[in-house]
Amino acid sequence: MTVIEKLAALRTLMKEHGLNAYIVPGTDPHASEYMAPHWMEMSWITGFLGETGTAVITQDKALLWTDSRYYLQAEAELAGSTVELMRESDVDCPTIPEWLCGHEHGTVGVNPEMYSVNGYRALREELENGGLGLMSIDLIRPLWTEGRPAIPTSLLYEYGVEYAGESVASKWARVREVLKQKHCEAIVISALDEIAWLLNIRGKDVDYTPCLISYAVLEMDRCTLFVAPEKVDAKAKAYLDRIGVTVRGYEEVFAYLNGLEVNGIMFDGSKVNERLYEAISAKTGKRVNMTPSPVLKMQSVKNTTEIAGERIAMREDAVALTRFFRWLETEALETPQTEITLADKLHAFRAKGKHFTDESFCTIAGWKGNGAIVHYHAERENCAAIEGSGVLLLDSGGQYLDGTTDITRTVWVGDAEQIPENVKHDYTLVLKGHIALANARFPKGTRGNQLDVLAHQYMWAEGITYGHGTGHGVGHFMGCHEGPQNIRTDNNPNPLQVGNICSDEPGIYRANEYGIRIENLITVRESEHVSARTTGETYYEFETLTLCYYDTRLIDRSMLTGKEIAWLNNYHKWVYGEVAPRLNEAEAAWLQEKCKAL
Repeated sequence: MTVIEKLAALRTLMKEHGLNAYIVPGTDPHASEYMAPHWMEMSWITGFLGETGTAVITQDKALLWTDSRYYLQAEAELAGSTVELMRESDVDCPTIPEWLCGHEHGTVGVNPEMYSVNGYRALREELENGGLGLMSIDLIRPLWTEGRPAIPTSLLYEYGVEYAGESVASKWARVREVLKQKHCEAIVISALDEIAWLLNIRGKDVDYTPCLISYAVLEMDRCTLFVAPEKVDAKAKAYLDRIGVTVRGYEEVFAYLNGLEVNGIMFDGSKVNERLYEAISAKTGKRVNMTPSPVLKMQSVKNTTEIAGERIAMREDAVALTRFFRWLETEALETPQTEITLADKLHAFRAKGKHFTDESFCTIAGWKGNGAIVHYHAERENCAAIEGSGVLLLDSGGQYLDGTTDITRTVWVGDAEQIPENVKHDYTLVLKGHIALANARFPKGTRGNQLDVLAHQYMWAEGITYGHGTGHGVGHFMGCHEGPQNIRTDNNPNPLQVGNICSDEPGIYRANEYGIRIENLITVRESEHVSARTTGETYYEFETLTLCYYDTRLIDRSMLTGKEIAWLNNYHKWVYGEVAPRLNEAEAAWLQEKCKAL
């Protein structure tokens, strides 16, 4: 079917159900950052293949909302489809509810599985304020029957306590204690990473994140995992039996929740989808407690085993990165290279690591002006050739059994004599903010937004800023982006806690010229020498986990203070000491030169 034919078929169904409009978001039932092709309904109905977008179909219009990263791609992919592009990054672009309330009447339909409870309620309120109704109905499933990818069926496997650092029984006891405090007898979990953490399981259903498509319900006396039976082989079943998990089919969760006899049910309204909620609330007298997931808060606080594993993963990653950057500087340009071939080469180096399983996200290799596009994604068929001299921004990461890595380095490629002074100036501004955050010490209870100014200060002093957060949470052999903590200007009520892992990644972006970003992962620990000088108040600080040299050719030394130079020299000494023993003689000599003191 062509897009035009799909739209016509959808409009016929809409008429049958009395719908004036239908919304198709680019999401999945689990609020996942990366979703399986089975749920790429927005792409199927519009032909737009970008990662972010929402389609709205009426009887006479088809519209696609997406942000500025995808404008060019959307224009090309929507050509001839009758789907119009709505440029949501533009200040004069209406939101979807605004547009619907201004152009339509009657009832709007959505698939309740594709909306969180919070998202569904917000949409319903906005539509009702504009005189429109909202109906829960899935119209894509009956249409998309030919060629629809199946839900992935990777095998479930145990994630050993030697990596996880805590038994399932211990995790369940902690969650059940929270349930008792909230007067609940069950919690519904739909976020895939939370299920993986709670049950010490992993899989490979989702790109970049070692999770399984499933639901879980933890009660006071039992735990039920709703997952496709083919994911559970004999070894997995033996493990689940051992920890006391009952397995039911993936789709059985709705009937199970509808019939569940408990006095109170807890769920996270930002993650549990509306269809699950409708199943929960269908039985009268069932009390629900909608609250941020206690599981996420627990998994964000890494235990000592997990932190130790992260250090191991960082060493593995450092070896791969060192070998890649050496190759880039000494061999790469002997043959034609592109942004994609660089990403492929880095993957090949990482894949040699002992416990490497996958990348933690799609590598961002931004050459020259492409580096100025935040979260740039090169296409194999349309990417920049690495020619001449210039700035390369490389943001990448790996999934290791020991932990998850995420690192950005900005390096000069080509003749170092051609490095412009403005590039050095910008790089050093970013580095100063990066170091300032890494050196932060702060009292217990501090939130990430209270520290964000440390990374911004030197850029703000010159009228420069960046349009992304300074730091996101990172999982342990899990999602590269993990809450609830972060470091950004937006207010986040969750304080930083010992064991949290965050990124430290300020940047400067010069449109059509270059992008500069420097990123390490840092973990929160108690600052004993500061706490000891206070009257009993606990202070925290960051420990840097990432091991990789900075391109000192890009540094304007005159802009750094003595303390900043000392920090940089100590960091490079540490990097060399940790990484060099894992390299051959030539590689170690090259790294030694990169890590020499300023």
